[in-house]
Amino acid sequence: MAVTRDAIKIGISACLLGHPVRYNGGHKQSRLCSDVLARHFEFTPFCPEQAIGLATPREPIRLVGDPASPQALGSVNRALDVTDALTTFGTQTAEQLDDICGYILMQKSPSCGMERVKVYQDNGQPADGGGRGLFAAALMRARPDLPVEEDGRLNDPVLRENFITRVFAYAEWQRLQRAGLTRRGLITFHERYKYQLMATCIQQYRQLGREVAQSASIPLEAFAPRYFSQLMAALKQPASRGSHSNVLQHLSGYLKRALSSPEKQELGKLIEQYRTGVVPLVVPITLIKHHFRRHPDSYIDRQVYLQPHPEDLSLRNAL
Repeated sequence: MAVTRDAIKIGISACLLGHPVRYNGGHKQSRLCSDVLARHFEFTPFCPEQAIGLATPREPIRLVGDPASPQALGSVNRALDVTDALTTFGTQTAEQLDDICGYILMQKSPSCGMERVKVYQDNGQPADGGGRGLFAAALMRARPDLPVEEDGRLNDPVLRENFITRVFAYAEWQRLQRAGLTRRGLITFHERYKYQLMATCIQQYRQLGREVAQSASIPLEAFAPRYFSQLMAALKQPASRGSHSNVLQHLSGYLKRALSSPEKQELGKLIEQYRTGVVPLVVPITLIKHHFRRHPDSYIDRQVYLQPHPEDLSLRNAL
């Protein structure tokens, strides 16, 4: 599927694109990834188990021992130990793929699973809560700001929208970095994400606003990485109907002098209907965008919140 030349790059478990790389020679193709997201992103597929030299088909591996620091051993031949190989490959991949802006992992995999992967104990039973695949763990340790999600969790519309929003935020920051980040550039970036931050984490919205305002005396090379890490941690928290409604009310405040009384009542009603679950987020957002097209505001026009990802992904239709 063709993507634009400057498409955002995302790493992905190869089996999710239909590559026959699983231990049994099969795959776990995700239609969401291969048919929908592939129209907007350039995928870089990896199978860590193949990459470290395991054949296909092959004896399956599984995690055993301490869930916080498990080993990856053969499920039949316990002498097969690929713990270090998977961990090393995860670290190397994180270092080499410095141009990716996200990663989609195969759930429950002893190499790629992000959470709740079975970790077997001496009695043959899995530990409560499970652990994390070794490739995934190494990747996430090396790139803590990188948006990472599992294919199964992407079926949740809230988590899917949150992940894609973070990918686009990460990509915008990377473009700033490549162009040569300036203090003015950072401030402008932060201003663009003001209402997106407000929707996801009001505490970090306030904290980061104060830190940016007081950052003039801090060298940019010291402040910028810390700022971005805090931003990405805040954006990882999914917004609620209540927090979205709060942002919508703030945005409607910019229109109070432009709208007629019936228009204000209509917008207020839609925001309340969204808050109570009667309509999806796209409904009040669409009306607000309509009003701002009629009554432009340069500050609001720059806000990422009104369009954090392409419209044809329809991510807000199910929120």
